[in-house]
Order: sequence, then C-alpha cells, then structure tokens
Amino acid sequence: MTNKLPFDIATNASVGDLPTPEPDSPYRPRRPYRFSTLCATVENPSLKDQYGSSSVPIYQTATFKGVGGEYDYTRSGNPTRSHLEHHIAKISSAAHGFAVSSGMAALDTILRLLKPGDAIIAGDDLYGGTNRLLAYLRTHAGIAVHHADTTKPDTLVPLLKMEKQYRNGPLEHGADIVYDSATKYLSGHHDLMAGVITCNRDDVAKQIAFMINATGNGLTPFDSFLLLRGTKTLALRLNQQSSTSMLVAHYLHSLGFPTFYPGLPDHPNKEIHERISNGYGAVLSFSTGSKDISERVVAATRLWSVSVSFGCVNSLISMPCAMSHASIPAATRAARGLPEDLIRLCVGIEDSADLLDDLERALIDAGAIRRTAAGLVRVQTSIGEAVQKLAEKAEIAPHERQWVVSASGKVILFGEHAVVYGIPALAASLSLRCYSISTPRTDNTLGVHFIDIDVGQPDGFKYEWSLSQLPWDAVPFQPSQVEGEIALNHQLLDIISSQVLNDISNPHARQASLAFLYLYMVLAAHSGQRPALTLSVRATLPVGAGLGSSASFSVCTSTSLLLAFGHISAASQSPPALPSPTCCANRYAFLLEKILHGTPSGVDNSVAVFGGGLQYTKGQSGGLEVIDGFKALRFLLTDTRVPRNTRSLVAGVAERLAKDPNRVGQVLEQIREVVGRARHTLGEGGNGTTALAGLIDENHACLVDLGVSHPSLEDVRDVTRAYGLATKLTGAGGGGCAVTLVPDDFSESSLSSVIATLQEKGYVPYLTQVGGPGLGILISQNTSALPMTPSESAVSDIESNSGLSEGETLAALFAQKSKTELGSWIDGLGDWAYV
Repeated sequence: MTNKLPFDIATNASVGDLPTPEPDSPYRPRRPYRFSTLCATVENPSLKDQYGSSSVPIYQTATFKGVGGEYDYTRSGNPTRSHLEHHIAKISSAAHGFAVSSGMAALDTILRLLKPGDAIIAGDDLYGGTNRLLAYLRTHAGIAVHHADTTKPDTLVPLLKMEKQYRNGPLEHGADIVYDSATKYLSGHHDLMAGVITCNRDDVAKQIAFMINATGNGLTPFDSFLLLRGTKTLALRLNQQSSTSMLVAHYLHSLGFPTFYPGLPDHPNKEIHERISNGYGAVLSFSTGSKDISERVVAATRLWSVSVSFGCVNSLISMPCAMSHASIPAATRAARGLPEDLIRLCVGIEDSADLLDDLERALIDAGAIRRTAAGLVRVQTSIGEAVQKLAEKAEIAPHERQWVVSASGKVILFGEHAVVYGIPALAASLSLRCYSISTPRTDNTLGVHFIDIDVGQPDGFKYEWSLSQLPWDAVPFQPSQVEGEIALNHQLLDIISSQVLNDISNPHARQASLAFLYLYMVLAAHSGQRPALTLSVRATLPVGAGLGSSASFSVCTSTSLLLAFGHISAASQSPPALPSPTCCANRYAFLLEKILHGTPSGVDNSVAVFGGGLQYTKGQSGGLEVIDGFKALRFLLTDTRVPRNTRSLVAGVAERLAKDPNRVGQVLEQIREVVGRARHTLGEGGNGTTALAGLIDENHACLVDLGVSHPSLEDVRDVTRAYGLATKLTGAGGGGCAVTLVPDDFSESSLSSVIATLQEKGYVPYLTQVGGPGLGILISQNTSALPMTPSESAVSDIESNSGLSEGETLAALFAQKSKTELGSWIDGLGDWAYV
C-alpha cells in the first residue's frame, strides 16, 4: 500500500497566487480566479474523468484492480477524496490538503506528530472535545499542555487566531498547519462529519499522509462527494449569512442587549480582526441579563433550531455554557467573561426578515423586550433586580414612593371540570391585564379606588378610612412566614367586615375592600408602620368572565402593599423573613384569593405572577408545573355576557358522575388524554397550531358531553368555525367566555370580519396573546408620562384641583383613560420589569 500524498498545486507559485486553469488558447491568458469562482470550479488536471462527467464521480469501492496503479486501497487513497483534497488545498491557498473523518480526527492526526517531552500551548476556553484529547495526551503520552489566555497577546507569541478560511487564511499569517471541522461551513448542510488539514511544508505533509494511511481515518468516498458539493456554494452561503448576521447584530445592539460581533462599531479589538480577515462571519452572541430569560428565548424560537455546532444553511441558537462549553469549569468561564446567560446565534441562509421576526417574537414571548407606544424596548431587569435598584437609588422610603404594578389575566386552555377530579388542567397568562397605582398620602388616611366596580358612579367605587379608627387591637401579632401557606385569621375578617365595611352594600366592592384592608393591617402590624396611601385598580380584563380578574387584582394589590411596606426586598443579604419577591407576592395574593373566593386552587394567582403556561393538578404536592417551551399564541376571547354560576355547574357534573359513573368517567379520561397531548403541543415538543386546533375541538366536545356548554358558546363556535377557526368554552362554561385559536397566518381581513360578526351578535371579543409575562413593576418613569395639559375629559378632575401632586395627577389620568387606550398608555409610562 502506498502513503499517497495529495496533489501539490502550489509548488511553483507563491501562496495566495494560485494558478488558474488556462483556456484552450494561449493567446488569451486569464487573471487568477476570485474566491467564489475557485469554490464553484472543481478542476483537477491530473485526474481527468474518462467520460467527461461534469460532477466528480463517487468511487464507492474499497479496492482497485491491478498492480502498481495509482490507487490500490481506499484507506490509502481514493479518486473522489483526491479531487476533494485538491479542491480544499486550492481554496485554502495551501500546497497540500487532506480530508479525514471529523474535525477531532484532524486534530488527533496533527497531535500524533508530537513525541513525549514536546509541549502544547493552547487556549483556556477550548471546545470540550479538544480539552478531553489534550488531557489524555498530558496523562498518557508525556506531552506537556499549557493553557493560556489567548486574548492577551503577551501570553502567547505568536498569536494564532483560528478562524474559517474563507474569511481568514491562517497559512498566510505564518501557520504551519491549519485544520478545520468541515462539518461546519465547508459542508454547510450538517449532513456529514469531516475534518480537513492544510499545510505548505512537504515534510509535514508526508508525516500527515503517513498518519492518515496508518490510522485509516481518511474521509469516505461518499462523504468526500458530499463535502466537495458543499464547498461549491461556500462563498455564496457565507456572503448571505454574514450579511444577515450584521442585520441581526445591529438589531440586538439597538435594543440595548450586550452584543458580541466584530462587525459592530464598538466591538473590542475590531481593528485586529479587520487586519487579518475580509469579513465578519456568521456567528454572534448576546446576553439578556438573566439565565432564565435566555432559556426562554432559546425555547421560544421556531426558525432558529436549538443545536450545538454551526455553519449550517439553517440558523441555529444555543446557550454555550449549558451546551458546547459545559465541560469548561464554571470558574474558568466566569474568569473569561463568558456569562451563563449568553446566547449564541449561528446565522443561516433563510430570509433575513423571517429570522428577525422569529427572534423578535421569541424575545417578546420570553419577556426580554416589550412593545410600547414608542416601539420595542428591552426589559432591563427582573422583578428582584428592579426593586433592589429602586431601593439603592431612592432617597425616600418605600411607603413614600408611588408604585405602579401590573399582573396578567389567565385562561384555562384545557382540562376544565376534570381538574376537580385530579386530572391536570393547563392554564396560561393573557396579555389582558390588571393594573394598580399606589399613591402615598400625608393625611393619615387610607383610600381605595376600584374603577371597574360598578356602584352607579361614572368613576367606579371610591372609599376612604381614617387610619386611627381602624380596629388595630384585633390584629394579632405574628411573625411573617417564610414558607408555606399563610393562615387566614377569620376573627380579624369578621371584625373588619362588621365594624369597618358595614355601610358598603355592593358585594364586589365590599369583598375587594375587605381583602385590601385585611392585608394592609396584617403587614402594618408586622412592620410597625401605618403608611397613608390610596390604591387605584383597574383592568383591561373583563371582570367576572372567568379570566382571572380577581386573581390579577389580588396580585396587584398584594404586590403594591408589599412594596409600600418594604416587605419585598432583593438585597443580596436578605433577612430570613423576606422571601424572594415573586414567591412572596404569590403567597400573599393567594391569601387575598381565599378572602375573595373561599377555596381557590392557586392556579389563577400563580399564572398572574409567573406568566407563561402552567399545568395544575388538584390535591398533589407540587401540583403546579411550568410548561417548558410554552410559546405565545394569539387567541380571540369572546365574552358572551351570559352570567353563569360556577358552583352549580360543578355540582351538575358531580351529579352526572354519580348517576352514570362509567360514561362520565370515560369522558373525564378522554379529557386527561387531551390534556397530555396538549401539554406536549404547547411545550418544547410542540408541532404547530393545526394539532392544537384539533385538541381544542376534542376538549370542547368532552365538555359538551358533561353538560356545561351553553347556546351562546355554541353560537360563537358556529361563527368562528365558518372561518376555519377552533373554539372552545373556558372556565366553568354555562356562559362566560369562549377561546378561539388564531393562527399566525390567519388574514387580518378575515379576523376583522369574525370580530365584527361577534359584536353584531352582542358579544364582546378581545384579541389577546396567551403565554406572555406575569407580574410587572414600573421601574423608571418617562419625563413625558405626565402631560403639561391633560386631556379635556380629565380637566374637571385634574386641572380644577391645583393642589394635586405629580403622583395624584398620574392616578387621576389612570382613572380617566378609556379601556382601549389604557394598556398602551400605561406601558408607555416608562421601563417595566416583568416576571
């Protein structure tokens, strides 16, 4: 067998001045081809095909007949691989090229040139597979391995920066050997494993050829054919990928994310990169400031596939610290400035507009950015970080600040009624939200303004109490609980209800006031403070439609009071009595839910706090589970305005079960099976809205069998079914709301027609997103949030009272805004932090 050496194509030419196939006529000499032409042109004068095929044939054979021929055994050489190796050398400005079975096989071949006592200087943040191989050589082959910080020139001389050869030719900068994982950009399709080695020195080439023949790691004929085909489009692919990468980098940079791409003007050492490369490449990264948010961003993408590696025609997204660089010690990652929340983007050849749109949707779904009246803005911090930053920069006490809070509504997507019998239910947050503003006072008075409670007044329910006249002696002192459910003191509830609220006749106003006063008095007893304030609350949610309006009210009220009392803290050394902000808000919101509803499940307030999607199983320890990878979806919520009695509907199902346990039991099991498939579809394994639409129809059919639908709900289904949309009841049924899935590609004109038809029938439709953020806190206010001259509708309440403070003016505007403009107005007040 021969140790065949690949073709030497640069023996008589300087590196970088590669010969170009000459035309038939010597009187028309040509200039050397450009790189894209070299990639697309596969010509090897030494290996002319006998039949003149325009594509290099696949010599799928292990042996060759005859004696003394150019080829005898494919391990030693094969015509298809020879064509590839000649082509790789040509486009790499190299004298010699070799193709082996993987990038790691290429490194292994090179390292076999070393002997015991030799030394390797390597970077300290290498690919995990490289680290493993170097560690093996250090312990088994007597080769010293020194890891250095290659970002500092004085630690390594000369500095070698291994980058893709199209953008940078390392051989031209003095390297003796260059190897690449051809699995990446050279192939470009992720349909093969390959590695390539190039060099200029004949003696080194002979050693490498010997090693490849001896170990048998040369690339197979079929993979050689695939790689040769991939290299033909290398320049075309990289031009498109690099162009899109620049757009993506500028987009992320414009939103304020720390973005790492050498094409950005402020990239460190950009001038060095530009000296040795003629482009900026197709890999970039950015950080969100939160590992949790980064995980949600990665999970929410659709075009960007979650995968290691890079260089494919399809775009890829990953978190290096959890994937490709997980084997590097965390301390080393931290020391090298590799953040745990780093997201790596490997840009493909898809249309740039589609990639940007998919990334934007993922950022919105993950809560990393949000839409405002002024456009998209980055959500800078988490709730805990926001509270801590406000505390650090504030010159006034928490109870002297005005706090603006919001919480999402919720919708039960699957599993209504069956959840009563231990079958899981799936719930998700809504973009329809509840908002509250806590405004400090100086008159020893406590006030509420529940704008959505109809008491016959145009601006809702208002009431005030003198702090000194509240029944403080009835509040038993007990330390705050760090964990577990907070017990409800029924004696205190009875005293507040009978002594303080006896003149409030409206039942909704009475219950809301009771919840507010109870929590205020409990927190005041714990803290020793009695801050004077007014809490204003209103929502874009329809109240009483089964969409979690009471839960979002509970979350807004509890969070506002916890902030005012300084009970929420995110300091690094928080005292044991202060749990995390989100858990603390959720526990106290559940306490208020018990006051409002008696025996709540806890799912409504949890969705309002944490957002996204949750699975709830009644009676189980840890019965709330996050649906990983939940993607925000468009839904049309239709309030039929038909009142329903949840208690009687639940009782009706129980009666049916008692009369016909076999049939009703089968229906409940069908719902269990639908819920299981729905969770898979809504989560990381989901396969689109078509499957989800089918599950919606199945679930509704089961609920009809349980007898909880209503003619109004069936009417809504008939309207939407005419447009090919899937609709089901939500909540208890018997009226209330219906939910309709609206696919991304559903036309806006058809959607307008559906909404108009529903409105003509007297229903109230709401277009919303399901699966967005939960609890939010306004962390900084725009200077333009309060106009110098309020709208005419607010003149009587604002301008007529020249003594209103800035905070009171904001609260007055809050009360005056229409429901249609409330959401965009309050979102535009400034920067929000969301869970």
